[in-house]
Amino acid sequence: MRTAAAVASAASLALVLAACSGGGEGGDKGKGASKGSASASAAPDAKALSAAELEKLIVEQADLKGYQVQKAEAGDVVKPGDVSADKPACTPLAEAMSFIATGKPGASVQRKAIEMPKTEGATASPEDALGVLSAPVTSVTLGSYGGGGAQEALASLKTAGTECAGGFTLIGGGEKTKITKVAPETVTAGEEALAFTVTTDVEGEEWTSKLVAFRKGNTLASFSVISLGGKVKEQPKTVIDAQAAKLG
Repeated sequence: MRTAAAVASAASLALVLAACSGGGEGGDKGKGASKGSASASAAPDAKALSAAELEKLIVEQADLKGYQVQKAEAGDVVKPGDVSADKPACTPLAEAMSFIATGKPGASVQRKAIEMPKTEGATASPEDALGVLSAPVTSVTLGSYGGGGAQEALASLKTAGTECAGGFTLIGGGEKTKITKVAPETVTAGEEALAFTVTTDVEGEEWTSKLVAFRKGNTLASFSVISLGGKVKEQPKTVIDAQAAKLG
């Protein structure tokens, strides 16, 4: 339990326990660069949506079959400034891993989506029960920004992925968690996107999680996925696609 708590703290996913941590741009490089250009980005005078407006755009239970979707509670959400990194350039990654909308959003909302195993209930075997505990849990954060804030936030994540590839220390909740590697992945979503596999040293054991972010207009969606089994092998494609569809 101490190991699980350490990882949940690192990725701001203590919510897992309540319910039972360079970037690849969207598509190929050329496509990502084109979509991220000034002509395709949010208008300079764009205004941030309110939290009430974002609540209508974030994924809900009806959008995700096979998942349990819950609204993040106050204890699940870390306040901006309460999470940092020993290397300032890595703070955007620490924020995205911790249920925080990177940068300076006008408003943000959060959900947690837990992938449910097919076998549940009293007839489940011990192996099935272990599967429930190790099911991937995705924290979903939507942030809305004024002007070019969404582009700046995603750019800061891209820079952090490059400068922090060799690791950093995440500081939050009175704990220090050693991130040993941040490796880029490819993802296609929104107007521009990036993804990473994050490797964490948890009491001498190597745990892996996924981090994905994409921008649609002046809204940035980020997804941090962990498992109490210690290994997350795939991006939360179902969750990403459902969220992209809701953003239009």
